[in-house]
Amino acid sequence: MVLNIESKQDLEDFKSYILVEKNFSKHTAKAYYSDILSYLIWLDNERCEDVNFPKVREYLHFMQKFNYKKTTIARKIASIKTFYKYLHREKKIDANPTQNLISPKRPKSLPKFLTTEEIEQILSNINIDTPAGYRNRAILELLWASGMRVSELSGLNFENLNLEHNEITVFGKGSKERIILITDRAKNYLQGYIDYARPLIAQEYNHDPITDSSPVFINKTGYRLQTRMIRNVINDIVEKIELPKKVTPHMFRHSFATHLIENGADLRVVQELLGHASISNTQIYTHISMQHMKEVYNETHPRA
Repeated sequence: MVLNIESKQDLEDFKSYILVEKNFSKHTAKAYYSDILSYLIWLDNERCEDVNFPKVREYLHFMQKFNYKKTTIARKIASIKTFYKYLHREKKIDANPTQNLISPKRPKSLPKFLTTEEIEQILSNINIDTPAGYRNRAILELLWASGMRVSELSGLNFENLNLEHNEITVFGKGSKERIILITDRAKNYLQGYIDYARPLIAQEYNHDPITDSSPVFINKTGYRLQTRMIRNVINDIVEKIELPKKVTPHMFRHSFATHLIENGADLRVVQELLGHASISNTQIYTHISMQHMKEVYNETHPRA
């Protein structure tokens, strides 16, 4: 099914709107773009200005055939509502057919996290006798010490490092800049990687000298280490030590937040460190801590 010229233009303009004006992350913008593309194809060349509320409801019933997760349904509805709100704002339609459409509440599941013992087990099983192994140790130390997203870590350049003050500047969702803090231990591994391991990782390839815009973490060909490779590193270690749970890079971020709150950190401080736009996103970690506390209580109290 090929979109008509008008729909194509609306879709491209909408993409620019959510990226530039709404400041959506590339990942979110890609999902919204895909959602609206599917919707426009379903409309089968019916013009957006001719769509009414019953037509939108018809599409929602159509989506139910595919057994999407509740979170996916919620996002697709949000995409359509944002799309029509944009069209109405731009006066491309006279009325917004989704104005009275109620978005379902997205079910919030508690993020999975690692205990301190599990993280130490993972870290201690990295072979740091090789340049790549030392790099991997520095990466995981940073993820745990800072709570940064794996995409933020992959995107680090040398200009982002202020190791004298244990600070790193990262650019999170929507390219929002924030400063994160790291421990002395993480800093020492990072400095050791930069001084000794990094020059050996891609020594067979001739590359330009390090500049402010050079990537911090590189692969064996000297180019920026991608997030997929970091996931593979974690998978290999977890498989090696036979840890009985699936571990992702994001679990280090969840663990960072959970451990801070368990040890009494202020919720607003954790929000800033994680780069959450809303404190409600951070509050979920208080539920994890409470759940963990109950589990410990039930396991250890003699009368429980």
